[in-house]
Amino acid sequence: MNKYLELLDQLIALPSTSRSEDATASCLSEFLSREGVTEVNRLHNNIWVCSPGWDEHKPTLLLNSHHDTVKPSSAYTRDPYKPSHEYGIIYGLGSNDAGASLVSLTATFLHFYKKRLPFNLILALTAEEEVTGVNGSRALIPYLMSHLKTTGFMGIVGEPTRMQCAIAERGLVVLDGLAVGKAGHAARNEGINALYIALDDIDRLRSYQFEQQSALLGPIKVTATQIEAGTQHNVVPAECRFVVDVRTTDVYTNEQVVAILQQLTRSTLTPRSTHIRASVIDRNHPLVRVAESLETLLFVSPTTSDMTQMPFPTIKMGPGDSARSHTADEWVGEQEILDAIVQYIAFIDHLAVLM
Repeated sequence: MNKYLELLDQLIALPSTSRSEDATASCLSEFLSREGVTEVNRLHNNIWVCSPGWDEHKPTLLLNSHHDTVKPSSAYTRDPYKPSHEYGIIYGLGSNDAGASLVSLTATFLHFYKKRLPFNLILALTAEEEVTGVNGSRALIPYLMSHLKTTGFMGIVGEPTRMQCAIAERGLVVLDGLAVGKAGHAARNEGINALYIALDDIDRLRSYQFEQQSALLGPIKVTATQIEAGTQHNVVPAECRFVVDVRTTDVYTNEQVVAILQQLTRSTLTPRSTHIRASVIDRNHPLVRVAESLETLLFVSPTTSDMTQMPFPTIKMGPGDSARSHTADEWVGEQEILDAIVQYIAFIDHLAVLM
């Protein structure tokens, strides 16, 4: 247990905001080598290792968590990069999100490293999760799927869920809206008011109901969150810009959602990206059946994670609490990590029996 707490301390002490995770990637690579892993692989700042005796005729279980963090909040009263242990609590940036999950899954992988299982094991410690960056899971997952021969993938994503099991999470599309009118003098009723065009479009988006609804995730949620127009009080604005937050489901692809919403509006809607996709796992999948057999609470996650980058059955489960993520003086309990290691090992043992 102590070496994993020490590893977490090392990770906290190394600044690793998204896209700047070189130091923590090297730290993890060196740790795994010291622990006897014979081949440690690195793609950008993603570290991944496979269990020995790879069998392409077996399915593959991916254990994933991330080692990047958000920037520390200005409200910190402690040094975010100085790990401290007080009464069984570990303080430090990234301790809860997602250092605790990462070290727990690392311990779990090493526990099974030389054991025979009915599936292959991969440990993937990824970068850029907090920004869904192009060099994080978005790069690693397609690489693994194209380079490793297996009968199929499934995954456990380590995020702070209090070791409850998330079986679904919504996708996300952020739309930049642009309404174009014609400038004119407000006193003379001249011009075409782009602000009115935008407001009409926002009202249509707000009231629209998609024909199909996800059985698990419910309806797609469309919310206008920002709007900006005009330069002075007596000029009819020629342009109005607004932002729409769209929480997508498994019923439509993100591209289909964008196309449907665009048909509703006069404004041009430009997605910032479409790669954060909804994730839903079948209730009959072995991962869910094991969770139910262990009486693990199942839930639909309100937050996004690297689950959205995995086009195969995946659950999200890890120590810590998402309510502590991205907060000042972030912390996690030592006992939470110990319990998580025990529960992860029990989970994989049960999965091995089931399969």
